[in-house]
Amino acid sequence: MAKQHALFLLAFFFLMGLINGGKGLGVAENSAYGLVSDGVRELQPPAFVVFKNWASSDSCEETYGFMPCTTTVMGNIFLILVYGYLMFISAKFLSDGSEILLGILGPGIIGGLFLPVLSSFPDAIIILASGLSGSKETAQSQVSIGMGLLAGSTVMLLTILWGSCIIVGKCDIENSVAIDLKDTRGFSLTGSGVSTDIWTSYAARIMVISVIPFIIVQVSQVVHTTSQARLTVLISLIVSLSLLLLYCLYQVFQPRIQRRRLAYVKHKHLMSGILKQLKSHILGRLYTNNGEPDTEAIKKLFETIDVNSDGYLSVTDLRALVIGIQFDAADLELDETVKGIMTDFDTSGDSQIDMNEFISGMSRWLRKAKRSAIHASSDGSSQSTRYINAFDLRMREEQDQLEDQNEEEVESIKNPKWNAYKAVAMLLLGTVVAAIFADPLVDAVDNFSTATSIPSFFVSFVVLPFASSSEVVSAMIFASRKKIRTASLTFSEIYGSVTMGNILSLSVFLGLIYFRQLTWDFASEVLVILIVCILMGVFAGIRTTFRLWTSLMVFLLYPISLVLVYVLDYYLGWS
Repeated sequence: MAKQHALFLLAFFFLMGLINGGKGLGVAENSAYGLVSDGVRELQPPAFVVFKNWASSDSCEETYGFMPCTTTVMGNIFLILVYGYLMFISAKFLSDGSEILLGILGPGIIGGLFLPVLSSFPDAIIILASGLSGSKETAQSQVSIGMGLLAGSTVMLLTILWGSCIIVGKCDIENSVAIDLKDTRGFSLTGSGVSTDIWTSYAARIMVISVIPFIIVQVSQVVHTTSQARLTVLISLIVSLSLLLLYCLYQVFQPRIQRRRLAYVKHKHLMSGILKQLKSHILGRLYTNNGEPDTEAIKKLFETIDVNSDGYLSVTDLRALVIGIQFDAADLELDETVKGIMTDFDTSGDSQIDMNEFISGMSRWLRKAKRSAIHASSDGSSQSTRYINAFDLRMREEQDQLEDQNEEEVESIKNPKWNAYKAVAMLLLGTVVAAIFADPLVDAVDNFSTATSIPSFFVSFVVLPFASSSEVVSAMIFASRKKIRTASLTFSEIYGSVTMGNILSLSVFLGLIYFRQLTWDFASEVLVILIVCILMGVFAGIRTTFRLWTSLMVFLLYPISLVLVYVLDYYLGWS
């Protein structure tokens, strides 16, 4: 596929060379279009794309002085498709190169700082092109294209792509969880759907935080203080850049955070397993009638574990305890488990646990179990059994959710040196293509808007997100594997792309507004972004299973967003 894209680029540049390098034999003086005449018949005016070297047009200004331009509707549609496809190729090169480089170098600095920025580079460069070239008046006119792309990308990812991934990735839902690779219920609105892990919910919550700069920049319009508008834009720009830095740092340290989180959950799983097994091996209850840890029962437990009755629990005693408790979690390594227990209980640091330390540690564990299982329903069992069983079930579910991300082995990259060169070449090519064709694409959209009297915002809102986003097809293919892991990665990528757009693309946009002294007048567009981001972020941040009916509701948000902007701007006069 990369070779096909490269051939397309070569063919395009070759065509541009022919257009600008060709020599004519003569120009008919009576031709209003300056075309070469063969002396046989009258020349007909071209009705499609106008190339300046072949014909002149008073209202057609070529980008860079050689890119094709047109004033006709069909001609601009053709140019939007061509330039849009070139931007799609750019986004694809950047995406594929990033994935190869990430596979070679791992997360860290490259995966956390460099690659997230590259993923939003096509959007950022189009926004930059919309307000950088031309006079201040031209920039003010074209900057709405950048806002249309920013709003359109956010809404498209969180509605059309999100809902489509639910449909193609749906599995049967049993006990509120989608079962991997099981899809027997067809299009059951409530019986099928998608489940994700807890980390995907965290990504959705972060997405909600990323809308803070939008709220800040809109304050001046809400309170109608135009004198403070530039200051508000500057403050929002600073906040947006700060969030960009924090998000990149979060991406750098996320693997460590995830490993620490998983280790913590495994430790709690260990706690629940030990409590559950010990409860069945002692005579008496671990909790008193008022729900507090039973000190006498804990003392009896200590004496049972202390085989040599020396008043201390050694590493050997703990190893015998753990071996006797046959955990069903195979990844609980014996030495690490013993070390975890010793670290949690041995407050004196003498590598052994006395009676007081054991009572204190067990009481702490039992209180944690009680807090975690406080809402457990009563099934007629004793208080101790109910608390411990509920705590154990909750820890198993939480550990399963986190371990889903580690189930599939990452394939090693063959010939890493060659692939590194290939990745760098793809990144450079994608960057160059985006830098070259972003401005012509913006001009084509602006000319189409002029020719059709359709506001440029709506054209860029609908068309440009599909041109600058390479995630659409790959996300749907990935979601179609119908596994919790792949669904989690798919929706995490969606939320991450929106987050990066909200901070990186907005930073570029705010920079244009501030440094070119343009007017911020995008109240309705910001409102749409806030509604969609907050609604979807909160919805996805508090749950991990999404039934099929949710996709239908989400699809409706897309036309509602367009209608809302139109009504607010052209009926209520917000813009």
